[in-house]
Amino acid sequence: MSILVQFAIGLIFGIGLIVSGMSNPAKVLNFLDVGGIPAGTWDASLAFVMAGAVAVTFIGFSRVLKLARPFFADRFYLPTRRDIDPRIVAGPAIFGIGWGLAGFCPGPALTALGFGSVSAVIFVAAMCAGMVLARFVAHLPSLSRFVTPADPLET
Repeated sequence: MSILVQFAIGLIFGIGLIVSGMSNPAKVLNFLDVGGIPAGTWDASLAFVMAGAVAVTFIGFSRVLKLARPFFADRFYLPTRRDIDPRIVAGPAIFGIGWGLAGFCPGPALTALGFGSVSAVIFVAAMCAGMVLARFVAHLPSLSRFVTPADPLET
């Protein structure tokens, strides 16, 4: 049953990405190019998409976390670390650079694969290579102090 619910949630998410235009890199790049504000070429529509996503997430988390446990797991898996390490800074920076250069982030890129987008194929291949590289780098002796036992890279 849980796999069907997860599939339905993923399908709804993908449809939302398509309807909102998030899977269109040109639209995303027009949103990220705030230099186009004076010329009137800036596309602010994705700001409303993000505001809606933040509102839904805020309301959803505030309600879900009041439950004794999740519907399909024995407990909630929430982060416990509060410190800021180099990975917390580098990860979002790499994400933002990739998003700004390609107009894709992981979810919309996977959605765009369904349309046969060559740029999405290239992006997803590079993303997968980056994931493999991140696993390799995380296991280097000089960085082992930044990896905790609860870290997903360790599993």
